[in-house]
Amino acid sequence: MVPVDRRKFFKITGLTLGAGALYRFAPPALGEGGGLMNALGRQNGERPTPFSFVQFSDTHVGFDGPPDPLGTKAFERAVETVNALPEPPDLVLFTGDLTHDSEKPGEHAARMKRFREIAAGLRATRIQCVPGEHDAGLDGGVLFRENFGETYYSFDHRGVHFVALDNVSRGKPAVGPEQLAWLQKDLERFPKSAPIVVFTHRPLFDLKPDWEWFTSDGDRVMSALAPYENVTVLYGHIHREHVHEEGHATHYASRSLIFAFPDPETGAPKKPVAFDPAKPFENLGLRRVRERPPARPGVEPMELTLREYAGTVGIQQLLRKGEES
Repeated sequence: MVPVDRRKFFKITGLTLGAGALYRFAPPALGEGGGLMNALGRQNGERPTPFSFVQFSDTHVGFDGPPDPLGTKAFERAVETVNALPEPPDLVLFTGDLTHDSEKPGEHAARMKRFREIAAGLRATRIQCVPGEHDAGLDGGVLFRENFGETYYSFDHRGVHFVALDNVSRGKPAVGPEQLAWLQKDLERFPKSAPIVVFTHRPLFDLKPDWEWFTSDGDRVMSALAPYENVTVLYGHIHREHVHEEGHATHYASRSLIFAFPDPETGAPKKPVAFDPAKPFENLGLRRVRERPPARPGVEPMELTLREYAGTVGIQQLLRKGEES
């Protein structure tokens, strides 16, 4: 079978959040595209059908510091934004650092509980999480598993295979041999044409190793995925948007909902972008993303303003049902 451009599968559509992106899985339905979907259905065991999902990342519930004195306000606002969509997403994926860690007895558990309370307000069919180092680095993922289940797993949804990877629980940026063996076994049943979405916390390539923006065995993960023709990787950790293409895989980073990091290519030091009370959600707000083939998707920033934060401007004014390109 001829490899399929993954952008024929995934349209990044409507809007994305400071938390992440609204992705629409929209395979072509007619003509040659319909034949392609039928063929994929025969090979993969399930015919792909359209759906949308949202990526959230780096909410850091419990963080308290000058880079963001608002705490969970941006996270809560992002939940409201998703709930205002004309149709709820099938899935919401959280790519790590749900909470900010704490060594104070009971405090981290309380932050996990608060995260769950806010996330429970999402109008979505299914919510899936992977840990960040702040969720699982101190205890190897014990508290995360108590609250959310396994740190790595997979599931199928409407003809797409989703893989959740844990590259933080070992206390270092690594997946580890046990999980790598599991991944290879998990992928065995799929043909090379299967659409695969991997979601994890740290980048699976060497983005900025001296800032810990890497996974030490990420190359082995990508080698396991290399034979597959339609791979999308979603991650967080870097607190800024980024797109990286390599082989058959496209990697998308989601911005954070607590504070932003600067672009390392500017030579800036690794420290949070300073909080601006006049723009409390700067780099954490809304952005519109439209697919503009053959180039990568075009991004149009739409920052939340104080007026919008105050609730006097309805989010519905920013949305139009069925808008995509």
